Amino acid sequence: MSDILSQSEIEQLLSTLSNEVGAAPASMGGVGGNVTKKSTDQGKPQRMVRSSAVAYELYDFRRPDKLSKDQLRTLGMLHDTFARAAGSSLSAQTRSSINIEMISMEQIPYDEYLRSISSSVFGIVSLPPLSGQIVVEMETTLIFALVDKMLGGPGRPIERNMLTEIEKPLVKSIMERMLGALKQAWEAVVVVAPGVDGLETSSQFVSVAPPNDVVLVILFEVKIGEVRTAMSLCIPYLVLKPITIKLSAQKWFASSSRRQSPQTRRLMNSQVSSSTIDLSVLLGKSKMVFEEFCHVKVGDVIRLDQDTQKDLTLLIGNVPKFKGRPMMNGRKYVFSVTEPIQQ
Repeated sequence: MSDILSQSEIEQLLSTLSNEVGAAPASMGGVGGNVTKKSTDQGKPQRMVRSSAVAYELYDFRRPDKLSKDQLRTLGMLHDTFARAAGSSLSAQTRSSINIEMISMEQIPYDEYLRSISSSVFGIVSLPPLSGQIVVEMETTLIFALVDKMLGGPGRPIERNMLTEIEKPLVKSIMERMLGALKQAWEAVVVVAPGVDGLETSSQFVSVAPPNDVVLVILFEVKIGEVRTAMSLCIPYLVLKPITIKLSAQKWFASSSRRQSPQTRRLMNSQVSSSTIDLSVLLGKSKMVFEEFCHVKVGDVIRLDQDTQKDLTLLIGNVPKFKGRPMMNGRKYVFSVTEPIQQ
């Protein structure tokens, strides 16, 4: 096919382009689209030269994106882990079922984040060795429901914005539980030592970043029985900037599959060796009706199902781990382990 077009073909092509000029910006967004233009060389036959359209995408300078999609995916996985760990930790603290689920994650200016919050309690948190502070925001209905649970109540939310002097230490302990889960989730990328620097009930006193700076806002839904509330994490980009190179999913999985260094093993051993565990020895079991139990008094003998010639069971937590026998060491009773219990 010849590259030289006749005058009528050129006019027909130009009229087609003029009719589609309104749709040109939309079609320019695709990669690889072709646009034809007319050569302006004088003294030569007119010919149409094909050129590729330049791909572009919309960019809002008022809301710039600092983190790539790959980094956001990694942060999403980290905070999914945080949500599960925080829900388990709060469930143990309040002795009730609490479920936390990550809903969304977006990058917005800090002042827009503050304007979107009406009635909440803000925990201002530092993350050494990272510089700067982050915000743990929890709705007042969630805070008072948790406080009510901790004090033995059913977990009713209270329509109140201020915290009493008795409630502040309880709220701080809740925040510290959340930070323990956050530290555990972030250990895959960086080891931090989070701490609560202060509690606020008004957003105008929460200043962890300039108003126009970009922050990462992670929204969670919290379910306590029939009560559904929300909480969020606000992390300024300047806090994340030193570790952005570690947020690549490829680097994250590569580092997680790498063998542990001697320093990591020593750190793990020191943390495990300083932890405390509950040990108990099961002497035996017995069944009785409730009426008999109500009449038990000092001096009564309760018959157990344990044979005196057989080993007793040592429990770690509530899990049976060892068999053994009670013995005397001086004036103290001790437990001599004879064999482990195979699970």
